[in-house]
Amino acid sequence: MLSNTQGAELLGRQRERGTIDRLLRDVRDGRSRVLVLRGEPGVGKTALLDYLIEHALDGRVTRTAGVEPESEIAYAALQQLCAPLIDRLDRLPEPQRAALATAFGLTPGDPPDGLLIGLAVLGLFAEAGSDQPLVCVVDDVQWIDRMSEVILTFVARRLDAESVALVFASRSPGDEQVLNGLPELRVDGLPDADARALLDSVLTGPVDARVRDRIVAETRGNPLALLELPRGLTPAELAFGFGARSATPLVSRVEEGFQRRIAALPADTRRLLLTAAVEPVGDVTLLWRALERLGIGPDVVVPAEAAGLVELGTRVRFRHPLVRSAAWRSAEVAELREVHRALAEVTDPQQDPDRRAWHRAHAAVGPDEEVAGELERSADRAMARGGRAAAASFLERATELTADPERRATLALAAAHARFTAGAPALVPELLAAAELGPLDLLQQASAERLRAQVAFALNPGRTAGPPLLAAARRLETLDPAAARETYLSALGAAVHAGRLGGDDLRRAAEAARAVPAGEDPAGLLLAGLTAWSLDGYAPAAPLLRRALDALTTNEDPGLLWLAGPVAHEVWQDETWHRLTEEAVGFARATGALALLPTALVFRAGALLFEGRFADASDLLDEADALGRATGLAAYPFASLTLAAHRGQELAAVESIEATVKDAGARGEGRLLGLAGFAKAALFNGLGRYPEALEAARQAAEYEDLAVFNWTLGELIEAAARSGEPAAASQARERLAERTAAAGTDWARGVQALADAMAGPPGQAEEHYREAVERLSTTRIGLPLARARLLYGEWLRRENRRGDARVQLRTAHDAFTTMGAEGFAERAGRELVATGETVRKRAPGAREELTSQEAQIARLALSGRTNPEIGAVLFLSPRTVEWHLRKVFIKLGIGSRRELAAALRDR
Repeated sequence: MLSNTQGAELLGRQRERGTIDRLLRDVRDGRSRVLVLRGEPGVGKTALLDYLIEHALDGRVTRTAGVEPESEIAYAALQQLCAPLIDRLDRLPEPQRAALATAFGLTPGDPPDGLLIGLAVLGLFAEAGSDQPLVCVVDDVQWIDRMSEVILTFVARRLDAESVALVFASRSPGDEQVLNGLPELRVDGLPDADARALLDSVLTGPVDARVRDRIVAETRGNPLALLELPRGLTPAELAFGFGARSATPLVSRVEEGFQRRIAALPADTRRLLLTAAVEPVGDVTLLWRALERLGIGPDVVVPAEAAGLVELGTRVRFRHPLVRSAAWRSAEVAELREVHRALAEVTDPQQDPDRRAWHRAHAAVGPDEEVAGELERSADRAMARGGRAAAASFLERATELTADPERRATLALAAAHARFTAGAPALVPELLAAAELGPLDLLQQASAERLRAQVAFALNPGRTAGPPLLAAARRLETLDPAAARETYLSALGAAVHAGRLGGDDLRRAAEAARAVPAGEDPAGLLLAGLTAWSLDGYAPAAPLLRRALDALTTNEDPGLLWLAGPVAHEVWQDETWHRLTEEAVGFARATGALALLPTALVFRAGALLFEGRFADASDLLDEADALGRATGLAAYPFASLTLAAHRGQELAAVESIEATVKDAGARGEGRLLGLAGFAKAALFNGLGRYPEALEAARQAAEYEDLAVFNWTLGELIEAAARSGEPAAASQARERLAERTAAAGTDWARGVQALADAMAGPPGQAEEHYREAVERLSTTRIGLPLARARLLYGEWLRRENRRGDARVQLRTAHDAFTTMGAEGFAERAGRELVATGETVRKRAPGAREELTSQEAQIARLALSGRTNPEIGAVLFLSPRTVEWHLRKVFIKLGIGSRRELAAALRDR
């Protein structure tokens, strides 16, 4: 059990302490809690973390902190956080155990799957929390490595019933964005009275009242500033005046104060602080060995501890991260190199080759081919572990240490590719410029041109991105046919995105691509299919597009998802869409491909949205949005717009649609205009405002945007049929039939049957409605199925078959309500009322409905899957699965899995 004892008071932090106390109570009671402390440096976040740890004395505590020099080494923070829990590793399923061991460099192996790493950490925390509550603390999140941040965010979003607290502290504003959306506690400065009391505790003589007021006002109650700023003032300044008001930022002045205090220490003590600052792990044994190399004895620590700057116990701990940065930034370059050299010499090359290489690189004075070679090998290891940002950093430093111009250019080009795939496109142009200073062969020159065009397209996928991609593709034709096909595909995709605003770009790109010899690889097949789609029309292209999708494996061809996703919609292949998006998210997490991950998350959210899993889709979109802000790569808005439209919240949806239209014009991205029109049509169809839906659908259907046109035709048919415009509905139905006949899937045939029911011969309407429901029931797409039931129920009600109508309308209403499709749920509710049925909110004490997640878990349990297997499918820990199953049993009034089938059937 966690301790309830009270430690030393934190001045003026009653609100914050109350939040932490409630968090610990919840964890003690068996529920997980996540909290992000945000505030400026020195405001007291670390003190609150200390309070948390102090009050969790009877629980298990593990702690890590981001360190600026360590921020590029993949999984560095995660490994330190998990190290005390490694004794539980053997309790995990073998795939998770192997993934975590490989990521931490404990065993060799293939690059680990990021989802497996996330599940492994989740399972590790759950196992540790099964015996006693676990408190995991991550300080200075803004400096932890990107992969640790991504994995810990994944875990934080899935903790539930594991008796685990995961608490982060981050600067505000901070560089990281991934934690956005998690519960936050804003830590501000102390109130005036508490600030004055803290200031008085460090003042040793009389202070002018106005000087005191000015110190309190200027520090804004920041505790560290209140304690440190007076140290830099003379007695005269304290007694009679504060001097000229400083324009230097508060954090800089506090750090300058630490620098002054460090400068007053003996030379060897300063070197001790510098060595401790450069050694990121806080390993005391390693520190003493490095100091011994520097000829420094243990007695030099006394002045630093007496000054309250550092503590050397079982680990090295600075009073504040600003002390570390002050020690680091105040050092001369020669001193810093000497310290790095000593740390490299005492770092085991077998146990920790990457840190050793990093220290050697920073100790090097000039070019050093041996160290550059070590850095290259470190880059390979980082890439194998999924640390693309770390690999890029190693390659960049290797470039700096390489004297040979040809080798230097090759390394710079490799670093540029690594930066791009790591989701840092803004850093690529400078590396490309460095590469182009050296001798590049023709293929490397073309590769650099291609990468520059890809960066431009990633940052702005509008009309201007297409021509550079087309030029790069032409240059690659004779040098690398496979790369040329991929680049032509990108140019064609850029023209698809430009859409109606692209003029003849699509035709020009397709004609140029058609002249290239066809390839049997997925990119070549997809290129052939899209070329046919652009030049020959839908029916000739459909078989080629299906063949390309069948050949595509996201793990091997991750960069094709942005086109493969819409193509799967274009030919109505829901199973392929589900597979590709699931694989893409797994691949992006596994390899650290942050350039791909926002796109993968958006497309996966779209798949979940069409399946009717709005809440799950929303979670992924939040993560994609945060990643987009962190990487500068904006996520495509298709899923967010579609979700807003189907939720039926008009103000929010219209605001999002209008912003998309404005953005489309500014970026020259015409496909966004089609997407916005489709979303508007779906919104107003859901709200029952059919003339407005028809107008939006007509505008969107003026151009045949990839995938979007299919969706739009369905909205247009429904809106026209309900607006009393049968001719418009019939014309759209015929255009749709050309496509659905060529596609031939149950999804396509179900959509066509629904169109035939609304706009075909009236005498065959019921037959077509039944066919639509039957065919869509065989697919994964629960949202279109619910809409088909709604339309069928409305038709039955108009035919005065109220009993039959209630069956379809009630099913549709329940489905929309569970999804969160408020507009369509209200429309179904109105129709139910028209049949004579009363639609009531659930009365107190009525049987509780299963949530979407509970229903999923129940279905998986019914299929015979174990709790760990269910957890692997839904990215939950087995303990959380067990907890949800208990809730399912309570809601269903049963006591075991054996009763699930009958209970679910009854509902």
